[in-house]
Amino acid sequence: MKKPSPYLTFAGAIPFVACAFLLMIDVVTVPVLGSVVDILSAYGLVIASFMAGAHWGNHLDLADDNKWAIRLPLYSNIIALGLWLGFLILSAIGFIWLLVIGFISLLVIDYSLHRAQIISHTYFKARQYVTAIVVISLVIAALQL
Repeated sequence: MKKPSPYLTFAGAIPFVACAFLLMIDVVTVPVLGSVVDILSAYGLVIASFMAGAHWGNHLDLADDNKWAIRLPLYSNIIALGLWLGFLILSAIGFIWLLVIGFISLLVIDYSLHRAQIISHTYFKARQYVTAIVVISLVIAALQL
């Protein structure tokens, strides 16, 4: 049986696209869930933190002398904590732009991990596509605010 991760990776982009679309058609609240911007911000924080956590997990299998064994836990903590602080102190639009930077940063790290053969080509390719979808959705959302 094929692993579900590529499908789940792409499915994870759906809320980003949905929120951008809702903002484009001037829907600012969703019954029961609340503000579309708040939904997008909270979901973005969760997913970016999850991705940073995946980097943390990658470092656990690396030999102590691998440069990524030191870099990954540092980068993952800086990104996750930076986004969390941004969520707490920035305006909604400021935080959405910070998420754009965060997701691009996570992809740059994944590019380096792919080159170092720490992550597979298949996983990296999926990450490229999904990051493009997420970043475009976030930019569209930010431009609506």
